[in-house]
Amino acid sequence: MRTVALTALAPLAWGSTYAVTTELLPADRPLLTATLRALPAGLVLLAVTRRLPSGSWWWRSAVLGALNIGVFFALLFIAAYRLPGGVAAVLGAIQPLLAAGLAVPLLGERFGRRALLAGTVGVFGVALVVLRATARLDAIGVLAGLAGAGAMAAGTVLTKRWGRPEGVGPLALTGWQLTAGGLVLLPVAALAEGAPPALSGTNLLGYGYLAVANTAVAYWVWFRGIGRLPATSVAFLGLLSPVSAAVIGWAALGQSLNAVQLLGMALALSSTLLGQRPAGRPATAVVAASGTSPNVTTAVAASTPAPTVPAAAPVLAAIREGEARSADLPLGGGPVGPVGRAAG
Repeated sequence: MRTVALTALAPLAWGSTYAVTTELLPADRPLLTATLRALPAGLVLLAVTRRLPSGSWWWRSAVLGALNIGVFFALLFIAAYRLPGGVAAVLGAIQPLLAAGLAVPLLGERFGRRALLAGTVGVFGVALVVLRATARLDAIGVLAGLAGAGAMAAGTVLTKRWGRPEGVGPLALTGWQLTAGGLVLLPVAALAEGAPPALSGTNLLGYGYLAVANTAVAYWVWFRGIGRLPATSVAFLGLLSPVSAAVIGWAALGQSLNAVQLLGMALALSSTLLGQRPAGRPATAVVAASGTSPNVTTAVAASTPAPTVPAAAPVLAAIREGEARSADLPLGGGPVGPVGRAAG
């Protein structure tokens, strides 16, 4: 449950995205916002970890970065700008059901009645929390919301399937994906939206928050959780995001919460708990071997020493030490398919 609780911090942080976007960022710049959220955070993590992909992990990082970051961020902000926040959140709430369906052929996870019930209750609960009678639909926004949920679901399942290269921790993997996704977004944003506008101090504060807390830290926690928990369980934690957004809207923006919304929150939280599956006890640390096919794994003993770091950089030393330890802890990416999978 400790891993579940820590992973849940990511969608709780993502719940602030809508408030920050509408209150602190320039209007009608969804692709610029997506790019500035991803690319600077990825480059900082690359500098901190000083690890680059090798072998097949160059293209794997590009695929995961596109699905989890580049495509997802772009579609997320397009939906957020073109739809009322409630409609966008309901569309995103189908992601656990999509992830559960993809996990059947790709991971060998079961899609049982509990997952179907949890997903249905979750979508209904989110709808009660965020939908308004005056909400209007925009076709492009709806398609963007659905496609974004599909991209994130596919990215979550593939991240679980491929695991991480031997000796690489979740912080480095996060940096690879954020950088790849940001590089995908950069030319698209430049072509579609032109040169960025002059940014105010408020804009810079908003982008800084999105890049650091909402992206670098949150995705580090998220990918760490994917490595240790079933992909479907992680996907259901995403239902916490619209609940967090509603609470932030009430606490920071003066929005009201009525009895129907509170009922929806209770249903969404119940769905999140119902969607959790107890993880088996890990025996050995399992990571995906670099340069191998997705079905080939290498067991690594959890005794690899952490690299030494100059004492002049204590913060970086602590981060790198934690990254080295994480690289040797049990994670997903072991055997996949119907035969079996690594214990979460």
